[in-house]
Amino acid sequence: MKTHLIFIGNKFTYNPPLKEYILRSLEADLAFIDMISFLKDGDTSLFLYLEEALNAANRVVIVTTKQNFSTIGKVICTATNDNQILRDGMLIPQKASLFEERSYLLEYNGSFVNVLQMDEGEKMPEILLHNSEIKAVAHIFEEERETLVNILTPIAQTYEVHFDFVQKVEGWLRLDIYSKKYGDITKFMEASKKLLPKKFIASSNIIEYVIDKLYHSGKKVSFAESCTGGLLAYYFTKQNGASKILEGSLVTYSNALKENWLAVDHTILEENGAVSAAVVEEMSDGALNVSDADYALAISGIAGDAGGTDEKPVGTVYIGVRSQTQHIEKHLHFFGDRNYVQHQSALMAIKMLLLLDKETFF
Repeated sequence: MKTHLIFIGNKFTYNPPLKEYILRSLEADLAFIDMISFLKDGDTSLFLYLEEALNAANRVVIVTTKQNFSTIGKVICTATNDNQILRDGMLIPQKASLFEERSYLLEYNGSFVNVLQMDEGEKMPEILLHNSEIKAVAHIFEEERETLVNILTPIAQTYEVHFDFVQKVEGWLRLDIYSKKYGDITKFMEASKKLLPKKFIASSNIIEYVIDKLYHSGKKVSFAESCTGGLLAYYFTKQNGASKILEGSLVTYSNALKENWLAVDHTILEENGAVSAAVVEEMSDGALNVSDADYALAISGIAGDAGGTDEKPVGTVYIGVRSQTQHIEKHLHFFGDRNYVQHQSALMAIKMLLLLDKETFF
C-alpha cells in the first residue's frame, strides 16, 4: 500500500521551512512517502482530486491549514457519503475512527486517510497513520552497487527482508531495509556488518552517528568553509548534541580571511589560487591550530552558477580532511546548480572524515 501526501494551501509551497518541518515529522513516522501533491487555496479540482485519492486504496495524509480544515472535512464527507460532527471543538467526519487535536483518521474503501491541520509556528499534530512495515537504514562506503547486490541478496532472502540503495555521493550508498511481520532486520544488519566490517554503518542519521562516536571517544571536530558558506556546520548544529563535539566553523570566503584567520600562506594562495589542494591543506591545518579539535574539515570550490574557468570549471571543489596524525585532500568535480554542488561538497567532506579514521567510526 503506497503513501500519498497531499498539501492543501499556498503556504506549504511558499514557506519552505514549514514544509520541511512537516516532511521531517512525517518521514520519521511513515518511513517512505511515495507521492507528494500540492493544491493551492481555492483549487477547483479539489473534490475530484480527493475523491480519486480516497478510492485508490492507498494511505493518504492530507495536510491543510486551519482556514481549510473544515472545508476538507466537508469534501471528504461528500465523497464518502458521511456527515460532519463536532468532537472536542473540531468539525470532523462522523466515520473518523481516531482523532486527536488537529488530527483525525478514517478508513474508506480500502484507503486510510489522516487529515492534519498545520499552520506557521505550531507543533506538528499527532500522526495517526502509522507505517505497517519495519524499516532500518544503513550506510555503505567504497563498494559498487552491483557487488553489494550479490553480497546482500542471499542474506536478505535468509532473513526475509528486502532492500534498496540510494547514492548520497560517489562511494557512499544509503541502504534502506524493509521487513514485513516475519522478517528479521537485526540479524540481516549483523550479518551484513560482518561481511563489510569497515564499510558498513547502521544508522538512520549519519550526523547523529558521527556526533555519538566523537563524543564517546572524547574527540572534537572543526570546519573551515569557503564555497559551502557554513553548510557543513549547519548539518551538525541542526542535530542535538552538536555542542559536545563541534568546536566551531570559520567561513573564510575571501583570501584575506583565509590568510588572517587560518594562516594560509599568501604565496600559496597567489601561486595555486584559493580553489586548490594546497590551500585546503592549509585551511584544515589552520582550523586545527586555532581550535581544540582532533579533526578539521576544509572546503573550497566554485559552486557557481558563474565564476569558472577552463582550468577550474564550475563545480570544481577541493576538500581537505585532517586529524592530528594524517591528512588527505581531494579534487572533485560536481554537477548541478549552486545549492546542489554545496550539498554534495558537504556530504563528501563527511564521508572523507569517516574514512580517515575507520577505527573510530567503524
